[in-house]
Amino acid sequence: MRNPVKFRNMLNIITSIFGKFFILLALFWVPAISTVSSQEIGIPNFWDPNERFIKPPTTKLGNIRFITATDFPPFSFVGGEKQISGFHIDLARAICSELGNLSACQIQALPWSEHERAMAKDIDTVLISGLSIDAASRQKYSFTRTYITLPARFVGRKTNPIREPLYHNLSGKTVGFVSGTTHEAFLVSNFGQSHLRAFLDQVAALKALKDKEVEVVFSDALLVSFWLHSKQSDNCCEFTGGPYLSLDYFGKGLAIAVNPDNKKLLSALNFALRAISDKGTFSELYLRYFPESLF
Repeated sequence: MRNPVKFRNMLNIITSIFGKFFILLALFWVPAISTVSSQEIGIPNFWDPNERFIKPPTTKLGNIRFITATDFPPFSFVGGEKQISGFHIDLARAICSELGNLSACQIQALPWSEHERAMAKDIDTVLISGLSIDAASRQKYSFTRTYITLPARFVGRKTNPIREPLYHNLSGKTVGFVSGTTHEAFLVSNFGQSHLRAFLDQVAALKALKDKEVEVVFSDALLVSFWLHSKQSDNCCEFTGGPYLSLDYFGKGLAIAVNPDNKKLLSALNFALRAISDKGTFSELYLRYFPESLF
C-alpha cells in the first residue's frame, strides 16, 4: 500500500492534522494505552485457521536485515532520543524472537529511495516498509502473507449518528472526501446517490465535518483514527459503519517483501507471523500502536 508518491510524507500529513500531538504520542503511547483490551478494540485476523507453516531450523537462516522507513507512523517513525520506533520495529523484533534468531537480526531505517538498492545487495535483506503489492513490485520481490490492511471508513459527528445500512442512510446526504484519491473513485462507483463534496486535503475535509458542512467524511481509517484522538477533533466525531476493504481501490494490505530467490526466508517469516498471531503477540502490538480500531 505504500509507494513513494502516496506515503512518503505520511508524517507531514498526520502532523498537519493535529500538530505536535503525534510527537507526544510517540513518546508516551505505550504506557498511555497499556490498559486497553482486545475486547475494546477490534483486532483484525487475516489468517486461514487451516493453514500451517513449519518452523525452519535456526541454523539454516542467515542474518536477517529488516529495512524500514522513518516516515510511516505509527508503523515506523523517529521517536524519543531520535530512535526509530513503531509497529514495524516491534513486529520485526517479535519475528526474530519467534525464530530464535534475535541476535542475528538487524533493523535499519533508510530513505525510500535506497530500499531497492539495499535489497539488491543482500539476499537476506527484507522490506518491512509498506511497499505496494502490485504487478510491478511482484516482478521484483516475493511477499509474505498479509498481516494487516488499511481500510477506508466513514467518520461522522456523534451528535448526528448515521447508522447502517449506510448505502441507504447516506442517500441525499453530503459526503466529504479528498479529491483525486481512491476514496473518491470508490464513492463515485458505490455511493452515487449521495451528494459528494471534494476537498483539497484531509485537514479541510475533517474541518468541514466538525463544522457541520458535511454529514460524513470517507477517508483512510489510519489517518482518521489519529484525528479522532487529537485536540483538533474536540471529541466531535466517531467512525460510523464498518470498514471497507477492496483490492481494486485500497490495495492488498501490508506484507514483508523478500528477495524472490530466498524461499527459505519467506517460509520462515510466514511461520513467525502466524505464530505471533496465534500467541497473541500481534494483538499486543496492535493495542500498543493503534489508539482506535481501524476495523
